[in-house]
Amino acid sequence: MRHLFAALALLTLPAAVVWADPPSDSTSTLQAAPYLLAGAPTFDMNITQFREKFNAANPTLPINEFRAIESSTDEANLMRAASKINENLYTSSALERGTLKIKSIQITWLPIQGPEQKAARAKASEYMAALIRTFTSSLSKAQSMAKLTKLLSDGKNKRYYAQTDGAIRYVVADNGEKGLTFAVEPIKLTLSETLNNGE
Repeated sequence: MRHLFAALALLTLPAAVVWADPPSDSTSTLQAAPYLLAGAPTFDMNITQFREKFNAANPTLPINEFRAIESSTDEANLMRAASKINENLYTSSALERGTLKIKSIQITWLPIQGPEQKAARAKASEYMAALIRTFTSSLSKAQSMAKLTKLLSDGKNKRYYAQTDGAIRYVVADNGEKGLTFAVEPIKLTLSETLNNGE
C-alpha cells in the first residue's frame, strides 16, 4: 500500500473524488506518470464517467471509487487519484484540476511471488486489456489482449516504452519486481498527422 499513495496539495475536490487517508507507514513516494507529456491534452471524459463506462463494459473487473492522492510536487492544474483493485493491483490517474478530465490513466501491477503469481498476472492483464477497449471500443477482447501482449513485450525491462496509435499513446513502465504500469493517454494530433491518418 505504501507504493500507492504519494503527497499532492488539493484545495477542494468535487464529489467524484474523495480524500484518501495517507498511509501511516509510507516511507517512499510514487511519482505518478513521470512520462506524462508537458501540455498533454485530456480525454473527453472525466474520472467518474470513465469508471462508470469501464464497470458497465467489464462487470467482472470492477474499479472502486477513486481517491485523491496528495502531493506537493504536482502542477497547479494537475491532480492525481487512485483506486485499489486488490492487494497487488491498482489504477491511478493524472487529472485536469477542476474538470477531473483524464490526462493519463494507468493500471499498475505489483508482482507477487509464489503459486498465485500467474493468476495475479493474468488478472492484471485482463484489466489492462479492458483499459485499451475503454478508449478503443472497436477492438474485441482477443484483439485488445493481443495488442497488450505486444506492448508489454516491446516494453519489457524498460523504464518506459511508448507507442502512439492515432490520438492515443500507450505507455509501459516495467520496473521488474517493483511493479509494471500500463498507461493510456490522449495526444495532440497535428494537422499533417490528421491528414495522413485519413488517407
